[in-house]
Amino acid sequence: MNNPDVQPLTDTLHIPQPEEELPHPMEEFLRTERLPHIWCSTCGIGTVITAFITGLQKSGLEREKVAVVSGIGCSGRAAGYLRLDSFHSTHGRAIPFATGLALGNPELKLVVISGDGDIIAIGGNHFIHAARRNINLSIICINNFNYAMTGGQAGPTTPIEANASTAPYGCYEFPFNLPHLAESSGAVYVARWTSLHIRRLTNSISEALLKPGFSFIEVISPCPTLYARRNRLGTGLDLMRFYHDNAKIKHGTDTRKLDIEYQDEIIVGKFLDKDKPTFLEKRDDFLKSKLGDKFVPYMGPKA
Repeated sequence: MNNPDVQPLTDTLHIPQPEEELPHPMEEFLRTERLPHIWCSTCGIGTVITAFITGLQKSGLEREKVAVVSGIGCSGRAAGYLRLDSFHSTHGRAIPFATGLALGNPELKLVVISGDGDIIAIGGNHFIHAARRNINLSIICINNFNYAMTGGQAGPTTPIEANASTAPYGCYEFPFNLPHLAESSGAVYVARWTSLHIRRLTNSISEALLKPGFSFIEVISPCPTLYARRNRLGTGLDLMRFYHDNAKIKHGTDTRKLDIEYQDEIIVGKFLDKDKPTFLEKRDDFLKSKLGDKFVPYMGPKA
């Protein structure tokens, strides 16, 4: 028997109908009109973008005060898909462009999302000097061990023995240890994760966004089309399985011990988190000590 005092469940709950389109939970942060994206199936870059958006939401930063800059390469397409103030710069010039924005508008939080070839190869000099100056930038370097967009050439992070289009018998150049490069250059926050460690990467991005100064996160990401194929490593999912089995979380590890060998253990974690004056803080304190009351600090474009 129906009880007139009991409200039917269908009256209290909204049950989506098949024809209804539910909004994507990250829709406000994505330029959906530019989708589908160009990244290969099982590439890890999309996962990193998900972690970035989630980390940005978690940080509580206002979208209007965050800008993203990227360079050339697969990872460099990130800026075009994010519904933020963004700029897709020329090859290797993401960091100097972001530096100009950070100095021109100190209220902005600048994020550089790009690849190992863009940031560390042609952009390497900009990287070390931005870290040395402690510019207020958060760098997310998506490392897939090769120049993936331009043909799979060996790059500055390609492990010794790994096959590449310019190293058909295996790479013999010593690769960079990116966390050590960042710390020795002056970074205040240094971490490394893989695109499998999505929750830990998200938390790390949130920390880096809130950290004043030059923060650096390396993300090891599968390249299924060129790196994996040339080295007969399977699909991107096979590489993810390799990360699962061989990535060891060791927070606080001496960055000098973080070299990556070909198909060997990968140490991940947060390795450095310290405080020191940013470039603008150091500049203002120094000039004030020299000029006294004559010093007028730059307050940004709205001042």
